[in-house]
Amino acid sequence: MGRAFALLLVVLLPVLGMRHARAADNPLPFQPGERLTYALKWTIIPAGEAVLEVRPLTTINGVPAYHFMLTAKSTPFIDRIYKVRDRIEGFVDTEMKGSMLYKKKQREGSVRKDVMVVFDTASNQARYYKSGKIRKELPISVGTFDPLSAFYYSRSLKLKENSVIQKPVSDGKRWVIGKAHVVRRETIKLASGDTYDTYLLEPDLSHVGGVFEKSKDAKLQLWVTADRRRIPVKIKSAVVIGSFTGELVSAQGLTAAAGHRPAPVASATSSSTPAIHANESDL
Repeated sequence: MGRAFALLLVVLLPVLGMRHARAADNPLPFQPGERLTYALKWTIIPAGEAVLEVRPLTTINGVPAYHFMLTAKSTPFIDRIYKVRDRIEGFVDTEMKGSMLYKKKQREGSVRKDVMVVFDTASNQARYYKSGKIRKELPISVGTFDPLSAFYYSRSLKLKENSVIQKPVSDGKRWVIGKAHVVRRETIKLASGDTYDTYLLEPDLSHVGGVFEKSKDAKLQLWVTADRRRIPVKIKSAVVIGSFTGELVSAQGLTAAAGHRPAPVASATSSSTPAIHANESDL
């Protein structure tokens, strides 16, 4: 469950508008203190919780850096079957030019993995460490992001229906061009009753192994808000072992979109999560 959600949010969402770059004067759609919480389900069974956070600014080798973190944990019921306690962290310079450091602490059932990837921009190499020992050195291109930081970078980009978006990404073991299709713009309603104006994205799974590789008709779908914050509100996958979903249940520390507070798209049941809409002319 934890690995599935990590794939959904991190490995498969590193996207960048084709031949587009984020304008230097365009404010980033997130800030330290942002915290997004998701309820996870396997088919209809509550399976766990995942949290995406923008942590306080830090420094890496004296360079100011953003610190992003994803944590996933299973419910007490699922713990009896397959306990999950995962944490993934990404560090990128405050100009969002490329990754500096990537960490993954994986605790799933009997699996115990501690991974660190150092991005050496001077030599264009990613050094992969496992359990404190260097295991691989991988050539990368300028502007390569780790999967989690790539996701946050993608949130600053404009989306357009029927387009393909891409970005170079590395987890230290492989370097790939992550791709996703912007299928359409649509309004969706979550189990909470909140309604969102969103873009539907479908990542390319050709570079992804594991359960996605084993599933003939595997599909992954992501809905992000159509305002400038590009907040993921729903994630859904269909694989051989069943379907996984994640829905936003709480959002804290959000930036204001185009100078206004979040507001519902349409009438919706009151909840702790503000519905978000887009009415901006430049979307």
